[in-house]
Amino acid sequence: MTERDDFLTWFNTELIPAERALHDGDPAPRRALWSREEPVSVLGAWRNARGQREIDELFTTLGGKFSRCTAYEVELLACDVVGDMAYTAGFEHTTASVDGAPRTYTLRATQVYRREAGGWRVAHRHGDEVTR
Repeated sequence: MTERDDFLTWFNTELIPAERALHDGDPAPRRALWSREEPVSVLGAWRNARGQREIDELFTTLGGKFSRCTAYEVELLACDVVGDMAYTAGFEHTTASVDGAPRTYTLRATQVYRREAGGWRVAHRHGDEVTR
């Protein structure tokens, strides 16, 4: 198995379920997969965050907005692993309640990952809503 295959296994078995949990109102699994080392950042569809405190506040806020996730799928367009760094880029298709109202939407999302203590952690996320 290649490093890329190992990364994609982690992505599909740990990251995807954590994102689905966030969209069901539980931010803890997502936060557990984020780096605790600086720098960390989010350029978000709703709000930006930089540094551990702002990241924690953002994820808590998002957990309070989302509930009843019925679908979460990532359409991965690009992915690579180079040493202890990796990235993904693609579309995230989500159906969940946002502030109690059912909603279906797609985000363009790019994430950067670092290998820390033998495991992958998210260090940066950029997401914006597709409005075609």
